[in-house]
Amino acid sequence: MKREKQISILKELMRQLDEKVNVDAGVQYRNPASSYTCKDLAAREWESFFQNHPQIIGLSGDLPEAGSFITIEDFGVPVLATRDKDGEFHAFLNGCRHRGVQVASDARGTANRFMCPFHHWTYSNQGKLINIPRNRDFGEIDKDCHGLVRLPAQEKYGLLVVHPKPKGNVDIDDLLGDLAPEIAGWNFDKLTYHTESVLDNQLNWKLANDTFGETYHFSRLHKDTLGHLFHGDALAYEEYGRNHRFVFATKNIENLKGIPEEDWQYGENASWLYYLFPNVQLGGGGHDANLIKIYPDPKNPGRSITKVNHYFSQEFIDYVSQVPDDGKSAYDKDRNPSLDGVVEVFDTTIEQEDYLMGETTQKSAETGIVKEFIFGRNEPALHHYHNTFREALNLPPLEKVG
Repeated sequence: MKREKQISILKELMRQLDEKVNVDAGVQYRNPASSYTCKDLAAREWESFFQNHPQIIGLSGDLPEAGSFITIEDFGVPVLATRDKDGEFHAFLNGCRHRGVQVASDARGTANRFMCPFHHWTYSNQGKLINIPRNRDFGEIDKDCHGLVRLPAQEKYGLLVVHPKPKGNVDIDDLLGDLAPEIAGWNFDKLTYHTESVLDNQLNWKLANDTFGETYHFSRLHKDTLGHLFHGDALAYEEYGRNHRFVFATKNIENLKGIPEEDWQYGENASWLYYLFPNVQLGGGGHDANLIKIYPDPKNPGRSITKVNHYFSQEFIDYVSQVPDDGKSAYDKDRNPSLDGVVEVFDTTIEQEDYLMGETTQKSAETGIVKEFIFGRNEPALHHYHNTFREALNLPPLEKVG
């Protein structure tokens, strides 16, 4: 992110805090409760957003060295992603060309070869079929034509992106649009994978996504947790096509008054999320990142799975490794938390506070009694999420209030 943009964002957050106002979209919208419960809509979303759209599966740190691999099944297609000896990123259907059995069962690891457990057909991490036991008995097979089915894949700006369809297309610059230079500037490719958390909750995937759409709740729902670290009711927000940037202020921002602008530190005074259509929230930059991927249950609109991947720079890992493991210290802006404490606080706040609220909203929606919910003027990201989803499905935009 350019320095001028950082300063502009910090000034906007300070203005809002000084004037005791939040971001103002100038309009309220009604969102149908059925958007969280309708099975027909859920089926269309699954087909359009998850079966036929490029998927961000991780960051470069998920494949840290030659021979690294990860497996994914979050969007209905079993994927094997690898990094070969030349450092190239590949993605394949995780299924043997003989009888379809998965050739890799671990979530992640290192391997130069993958052997099907059924009949021991063996493939390289470049997808080539390299061995068929008792080939003479089985019959002739052209190995060059029976490698693992390749899926379109691209690695750029530290993002690993795969298309679920073999004939699909992946263009990360096209996906990011005008955000591409900014994403490139954070050096996400330099971060080390730490851990993945899986949150399985009874709420529609869009309700889970809504969690990351406003700061209105910070000072209330998070008053005993994140409210110690961040200001609520202030938001610097900007849309980039189907994506957007969402920036909120840390409590440290109050110390900027009287300090020359050239000494302002963006990362110490603001925290940010990039929403990347359709289901990803990417937070952090520099020393850490959180990649939040939200998936529907294609058979149940009232359930979703959230995968939260945590990444850190080696500098940050070395720094916090000397700190006692005290998760509560993450709520204290004057103390340094442990690495595991950072992760636990982040995950539990989402699940035990944000998603708990979403699960009760889901129950209200499923009664059929509540027909709509209202998105306020101070919740522009919610407007953007839902109008973008609707536009992509050729549905009319949300109804304005008044």
